[in-house]
Amino acid sequence: MNSDREDLVNHLKTRGITDQAVLDAVGKVERQLFVPDVIKHHAYKDVALPIGHGQTISQPYTVAFMTQALRVKKDSKILEIGTGSGYQAAILHSMGAKVFSIERFYEIYTKTQKLFDDLGIRVALRCGDGTIGWEEFAPYDGIIVTAGGPNIPDKLRNQLAVGGVMVIPVGDRRSQTINILTKVDEDNFEIIEVPDFAFVPLIGRDGWKEV
Repeated sequence: MNSDREDLVNHLKTRGITDQAVLDAVGKVERQLFVPDVIKHHAYKDVALPIGHGQTISQPYTVAFMTQALRVKKDSKILEIGTGSGYQAAILHSMGAKVFSIERFYEIYTKTQKLFDDLGIRVALRCGDGTIGWEEFAPYDGIIVTAGGPNIPDKLRNQLAVGGVMVIPVGDRRSQTINILTKVDEDNFEIIEVPDFAFVPLIGRDGWKEV
């Protein structure tokens, strides 16, 4: 682990990240590879960074917090909504998860697909509307949504396995509460809400509409 990643891991520990598998992944995955060249010097600061098309790479704490909430195990099947530059998916892949990820912007999708190919990261990617999920490979042990919507899409609820966890920001376009849902049975969920997060808008059929 280089010193920048080690410093970031230690910082995340001070912010309450305790899952050693998450910390190990943050220490292993080179975040600078997922950040535009012009701002690579900011790669290990605990801030969100722009990646184009009005999208961002989430701040490391948010990535670590959401990943910890997912309770990822080796071979867990995880659906990610909002691939972006690929950092979150790379963290999950590093933890041994089987990752399926959907990106709305074709230009971001193709760039990230090439990056994954170059790095040997095996993640199933598709370009499309993440709010309707990826029915073909459901159910998923975990679903992580990296954009904030006005509600929790029913199709994502339905594609979560019983006993699985979904982590999704819900709120208005400016700020959201992260909802951590555990699917108790086909009709019931236990929900924990953690306020004061900010994400780009979740756009799609069951999310926000284009403005």
